[in-house]
Amino acid sequence: MSTREHAHGEARWATPPRGKATRTAGTRLNGRGVRGATTPGSSFHWCTLEHEPRRSERVGTDDVVPITTPRRTASPPRGHRVTVLLLFALTVVGALLAGCTSAPSPRTGQQGEAPTPEAPAPRITTNPAQGAVSVSPTAPVTVTVTDGTLERVSMTNPAGEQVDGELAPDRTSWTAAEPLGYDSTYTISSTAAGADGTPMTRTSSFTTLTPRAIAYPSMNPVDGQTVGVGQPLAVYFSEAIEDKQAAEDAITIKTEPAVEGAFYWFSDTEVHWRPQEFWEPGTKVTMDIDVYGKDLGNGVYGETDRHATFTIGDAKIARADGASHQMTVEINGEVVRTIPISMGEPEFPSNNGVHVVTQQHQSYEMDSSTYGLAPDEGGYVTTVQYATRISNGGEFVHAAPWSVGAQGERNVSHGCINMSTDNARWFYNTFGKGDVVIQTNTGGPQLEPWDGFGDWQVPWEQWLAGGAS
Repeated sequence: MSTREHAHGEARWATPPRGKATRTAGTRLNGRGVRGATTPGSSFHWCTLEHEPRRSERVGTDDVVPITTPRRTASPPRGHRVTVLLLFALTVVGALLAGCTSAPSPRTGQQGEAPTPEAPAPRITTNPAQGAVSVSPTAPVTVTVTDGTLERVSMTNPAGEQVDGELAPDRTSWTAAEPLGYDSTYTISSTAAGADGTPMTRTSSFTTLTPRAIAYPSMNPVDGQTVGVGQPLAVYFSEAIEDKQAAEDAITIKTEPAVEGAFYWFSDTEVHWRPQEFWEPGTKVTMDIDVYGKDLGNGVYGETDRHATFTIGDAKIARADGASHQMTVEINGEVVRTIPISMGEPEFPSNNGVHVVTQQHQSYEMDSSTYGLAPDEGGYVTTVQYATRISNGGEFVHAAPWSVGAQGERNVSHGCINMSTDNARWFYNTFGKGDVVIQTNTGGPQLEPWDGFGDWQVPWEQWLAGGAS
């Protein structure tokens, strides 16, 4: 080891530190024959250790034998020379001892490369956690790994069927790609490999929530239809909805161009949405009902999601006047036909107000007992042609060849709008779902909002107050 080497890289001298040099009893340092410099690292020819001479052999009163070199002129006092010689002798002996002593063994790690640390084991995490219960069937299901990559993920339902999922490109996460079922236990088996390729497998399971009841949402219109400017958007639930705000929040309505509208609850199971005025022709409407997995209150959850995209057609509005006994038909603001009609007689007057076409039947059997008039009490059971329904209370526009003589003259029906077969056929082929029939001067009451699509009978401010918020 050089004079400045050290196992930890620090500078130090090869001579022992001060305070550590000792001498053996009965032995003295002898400086005879020492040649050369007295600084650390200087070379010398030889040095000896001799027994201490007997007291009778001592020279003068000094405790050391002087160096046998010619006396120099102007030499320092004798006592000072003794001190220098003693220090020199101590330095030389220290150098000899350092030179004859083995260098310290290198510390562990200097004899070769440090051992390579073991690769950390992969850690797999599943969400939902192992043993979780009452999990929403729409909650995200994920498997992630740290310090490794996923080699295989298998998720099965109670029947042992695989649940679809997607593995991330970097193979550090997996996500289930389909909704789950209610009241079901799912098992996830995941295998991951660490940096050294050692596999690790983790198995976990969880259970989804159990609804008190499930509500199926029917919708009107349905996907792909073209409807009239009076068509409201209706959702019918198979169970009563307690949390109406949650239900409204789950229904998304998008229009192009943008249209302002609002919800109105007709009952605990039926909610409608409409704009303030009739739709603009050509409007594109999309309705999404995303209630699956949603809590709709009182333990009721949505059974499934629904979707529909439809178009608003031409503005077709028929105005039936009970006083003039005429129907004026407008399409996009232009009068295209005037039809002689007969409406409900005074005993069975037609309803006033805005009606909307809901159904059409080329042939339809009418039974007066459906609204409380038995055939033996002046009622009827009659099959009519080209029947277009405009209320659930039994009002239709239909062919009535038996009343052609009264059409345009007086009201003789049981509440329907009678017209000739040719006119009824034209009306049937021209009008359709969502188109508007406005009846005036009938002598009867106003159409109830709940009767068919009587939505336009509700003033806008009242409509706004009928929503959840």
